[in-house]
Amino acid sequence: MTEAERLARKRYYIIMGANLAAVAGAVLGLLIAGRAQTTGHSVLGGALLLASLYFMAVVPRALARRWRTPEQP
Repeated sequence: MTEAERLARKRYYIIMGANLAAVAGAVLGLLIAGRAQTTGHSVLGGALLLASLYFMAVVPRALARRWRTPEQP
């Protein structure tokens, strides 16, 4: 395996790890909101869910854009 392939695999795993963390946060937010006894806990769960969905949409794309291979002339 070449060094470029190792780097690509490492970056892929980082992006998948970010997605996994975002999904875990969304599930946690749903659990908190679903079991909420008060409005404050419900709002906290909803905020965590929305933040996780935003994280899931933005971070992997930003990492992929940052690590994009430069265009060859």
